[in-house]
Amino acid sequence: MSVRLRKDLARSIRRGHPWVYRDALGGSPELEDGALVEVLGKDGRFLAVGFWDRDSAIAVRVLATEPGVDAGRLLAERLAAAAALRVARLDRERTTAFRWVHGEADRLPGIHVDVYGDIATVRFDGAGARGFYGDLSERLRAEPSLGIRRVLDRERRANDDAELEVRENGVRFSVDLGRGQKGGLFLDQRENRAEVGARARGLRVLNLFAYTGGFSLYAALGGAARTDTVDVARPAVAAARRNFELNGLSVEPAVAGFHAVDAFDFLERAAQREEKWDLVISDPPSFAKNRAGLPLALSAYRRLHRLVATVVAPGGLLVAASCSSQVDKPTFVASVEAGARAAGRRFELETLRAAGFDHPVLPAFPEGEYLKLAIGRVR
Repeated sequence: MSVRLRKDLARSIRRGHPWVYRDALGGSPELEDGALVEVLGKDGRFLAVGFWDRDSAIAVRVLATEPGVDAGRLLAERLAAAAALRVARLDRERTTAFRWVHGEADRLPGIHVDVYGDIATVRFDGAGARGFYGDLSERLRAEPSLGIRRVLDRERRANDDAELEVRENGVRFSVDLGRGQKGGLFLDQRENRAEVGARARGLRVLNLFAYTGGFSLYAALGGAARTDTVDVARPAVAAARRNFELNGLSVEPAVAGFHAVDAFDFLERAAQREEKWDLVISDPPSFAKNRAGLPLALSAYRRLHRLVATVVAPGGLLVAASCSSQVDKPTFVASVEAGARAAGRRFELETLRAAGFDHPVLPAFPEGEYLKLAIGRVR
């Protein structure tokens, strides 16, 4: 079966862009989710092979730009290549949690596979991906370099009992794969957590939207004088406290505060009390799920960054993150700068970081570069 473009996307597809939107097609055939289709250009010439999604705005996810795809062989080769990349760069004794497959960037569009010890978790982006890949359990367990014993489907894990301990750069985390967000740990921030740990010695550290306390843990292990961990979810804050104890860190109120409150409310009250921290991390959930939500998202970022700038000690560090692909790097940095100005402060950017190496980005697919982390001084 083939679909034909009504828009001239030949150059974009040949350069490696992995998505074909439904509104770019001349018609929408009745196909099963996951069915292989050939994508033809406006001139009727072959461009790519991909799999079909009946309901998504992304009608075809591209697998190859050569005809005659052997789907089974392609999947086996790309899973092995993705595993080899991670194994080559990770110290598996010190880090047992990482992303194995980062969807489009590993040329396996529509799936994400994370490894936690000997368990792999799989997320399918839509019915098309689920239909094409099917049950990956046997293939994932067969990869000899990773030693996967069990595979969990992220969307069907509600009754799974999968709590275990993993390590990240030697830091110990208890993760709940059955109920935790993002499979239990935000793996994309691994290198950024290490950067914060390297900068934290002797500092008072505030970690906002902290989830289970990753940035706080690294800061405390890096010699922070005090950490304050803030998240609106009580179970997450309780897990953060357990992670401190797991790493032999003090949870005494004098050195470690754990606050199950809304981050905006916490900041408002802290500003009223004129409290200051030497290093503040702000890593909120995505404020913009789509383009329509961008104006409200930018307003929320500016408000957040104004409040955050208010509580950073003069000359202190602000670490501000965004996980929304709708907000590009310049726009995000501008929101940090605007927030600081609204607080009567000045933000001086030192470095702009992204996700870890196991979350790669295709040059032809800038939409995949979702995570941005700005580090700078607040004057």
